[in-house]
Amino acid sequence: MPIFHRRTPRAYRAALVLLALAASPAAAQGGDTLDLPLGTALQLAREGEEVGLATRRVDAATAAVGSARAAGMPSVRLGSTFSHVYENARAQAVGQIFNQPNTYNTNATLSVPLFQGGRYRNATRAAASLRDAATAEMTATELDVSVQVLQAYLGAQLAERLVAIQDTNLVLAQARVRQAEQFEAGGRGSRYDVLRARVERANLEPLAIAARGERDLALLELRRLTNLPEDAPLRLSTQLDAATVRAAAEALAGAAVADSAALEALPSVRAARLRARAGESNVRAANAARLPTVSVNLVQGYQAFPLDWSIPVRPGGLDTVDCPAGSEAGRVCTQQNGGWFSDRSLQLALSWPVWDGNRARNDLRQVRAQAAIAELEATQAVENARAAAARARTEMARARATFNTVTLTVAEAEEAFRLASLRYTRGLGTQLDVSDAQLALLTARTNEARATFDLYLATAELARALGRPLPTP
Repeated sequence: MPIFHRRTPRAYRAALVLLALAASPAAAQGGDTLDLPLGTALQLAREGEEVGLATRRVDAATAAVGSARAAGMPSVRLGSTFSHVYENARAQAVGQIFNQPNTYNTNATLSVPLFQGGRYRNATRAAASLRDAATAEMTATELDVSVQVLQAYLGAQLAERLVAIQDTNLVLAQARVRQAEQFEAGGRGSRYDVLRARVERANLEPLAIAARGERDLALLELRRLTNLPEDAPLRLSTQLDAATVRAAAEALAGAAVADSAALEALPSVRAARLRARAGESNVRAANAARLPTVSVNLVQGYQAFPLDWSIPVRPGGLDTVDCPAGSEAGRVCTQQNGGWFSDRSLQLALSWPVWDGNRARNDLRQVRAQAAIAELEATQAVENARAAAARARTEMARARATFNTVTLTVAEAEEAFRLASLRYTRGLGTQLDVSDAQLALLTARTNEARATFDLYLATAELARALGRPLPTP
């Protein structure tokens, strides 16, 4: 279960993890060294920029679903306008009764779409498919980042192991130099044996330096993936032992080649299928754009026609005024008071794009081409997933065979080096025998460390290719 919620600020989460690492017992004993278990490294990487980008894409796709749904829902809009007429032709031609120089208008409009030809339904389906595709891609990104962290974490451990092997070889080589010098002083060895031992020790020093450089680079890559400071000293506390690797490999050894159902469940394949489905919905929505739309509009508002520039603040009405000279007796003359008069209307609107310059036709051609591309990409994703599973299985078989071979070789190389050293100490062997045995032991230990590393990563790659959970030591 994740410790932090996805919407917790990223910098805040990283700071809490760093505080937890710094407060660990190992950190307290080792000064400023951060104790970094593999689980914490995976969590820090999942809070990084790669997964963050995928999460933001999911948020954007989710918002797009809401926008698509809103297009088919009723809407209410408030509006207000003011207009001033400087010269009114109708007032000049018919009479001043039509002369209304100032007009205030405020209204609320309720629009209800009754028929859209399927655009709303298919646009919503397309947006929902794209949201699900973004979610699947986020899951695929999390898996990719997890595998990258596994590679970097175990690669750093392998580099540290190789540094220890090279340092041990240097110690043995230095001891052999001292032994050759003692044999020369006692008359049991020659100057040639001393020089040979010193040259062999000198030849091992560049290898040790190179191993330290590779370790530093591996730790730098791990810090980058986990968003830790570049100069933060780390102690990788999760150890990878041969028994764990063997158990994880045997658990997947009998797994069958991924079938169609397993391939379709993979996040990358699922995302491609969903994008193809969204393309089909977009084609139907583009087809619907050529059909008529029907909507109902209800307008409730008020209008005012003041004769001056003042803003009306009273209800509209008719005031009795004096009639013009020469009017008939008994005539009642009125004039509007410049206040607000109610204005209501109901409108049934039908819109049919009979000719739009072939825009709808070309839009349809475009979305059809995009849907065809998405379908081909989905087919390609299935083929790539099947090929990846086959490659992972082949790599798994190779790594298991290598691992089983080198495990026995190390024990034999250690015994051979012990016997060669003992024979040389008693004067029964030569310096060349000891050097050859040490070189064989160095090669065997290096191969064992690499074989363990390769087998574990091959197991992780096969688990991802088959849609299984990643094994963690």
